[in-house]
Amino acid sequence: MHGEYKVPGGKLVVVDLDVEGGALRNVRVAGDFFLEPDEAILAIDAALEGAPATTDTAGLAARIEAALPDSTVMLGLSAEGVAIAVRRALAQATEWSDYDWQLIHEAPQSPALHMALDEVITAEVAAGVRPPTLRVWEWDSPAVIIGSFQSLRNEVDPAGVERHGVNVVRRISGGGAMFAEPSSTITYSLAVPQSLVSGLSFADSYAYLDDWVLEALADMGIKAWYQPLNDIATEVGKIAGAAQKRVVGPDGGPGAVLHHVTMAYDIDADKMLEVLRIGKEKMSDKGTRSAKKRVDPLRRQTGLPRQVVIERMIDSFRRRHGLTDGHVTDAELARAEGLVRTKFATEEWTARVP
Repeated sequence: MHGEYKVPGGKLVVVDLDVEGGALRNVRVAGDFFLEPDEAILAIDAALEGAPATTDTAGLAARIEAALPDSTVMLGLSAEGVAIAVRRALAQATEWSDYDWQLIHEAPQSPALHMALDEVITAEVAAGVRPPTLRVWEWDSPAVIIGSFQSLRNEVDPAGVERHGVNVVRRISGGGAMFAEPSSTITYSLAVPQSLVSGLSFADSYAYLDDWVLEALADMGIKAWYQPLNDIATEVGKIAGAAQKRVVGPDGGPGAVLHHVTMAYDIDADKMLEVLRIGKEKMSDKGTRSAKKRVDPLRRQTGLPRQVVIERMIDSFRRRHGLTDGHVTDAELARAEGLVRTKFATEEWTARVP
């Protein structure tokens, strides 16, 4: 069995192993990390040898930490990272390179249609009739997008929404409310097979699926990192928030994961505060008194036009994982438009949590 895991902000860990009699055998750990002293790698292999194949990530990490020499120094590596690679091997997880990725980047569309396309495309990936897909959104109007479980009245100021002509839509994933304007927001979705995140905890899957964009930002001179559970941050503030939804496959089989991210290219903070109700508890949780200080736009950090930032992100993904230009099919569009009429543009869905 073979498993790989790139530690967020670190290096690649590769594990090869067998399972015999319910235990790990012939374990070999490798990768492009740095580890001292040299014999520490043998200690890691020995710690994993004979471990029950049912041992969870925490248990495997504990075995590794207990076996390491006191003088051990790990750079780009952690005991947890090795443990995750083991669990991915046991789960027979797939890798980014196992797929032919498709890009969808089309003309501006309505907020409700974007919600519907996320559902349709992820279902298609879960059914195995569409390849894993990176979809970059273009907006035709400003919007507030609330999480699947959020209260409409608690999150949205109806007077501000009406005054600024903002559409309010509810997405299928959890998480918090986002404010998006066509020229000020960069949004993308990843629809990926469940096997790509096999062996990862729910929280770890966020970091794993965000890693490519952290590298893309680094290519543009921005030092960014994943901040649990679902933020991408820099030294001067948050720049993006992510959300996920799991979709089961046909007949309840392995399905797909929708992972979408909204990034602040620019932001009208005053308008945002007029359309969103951002509570004191949320501000306290983020360690700041002002919502304006929570988000630091990419425009200021990169000095690049929005479209150039998007192009560089796409190019970065293409270099790392391959990417073929594609499109929403007529059948997918028809299904999505149907969902707009019956679900995403209805009061029943938008106010399902009043």
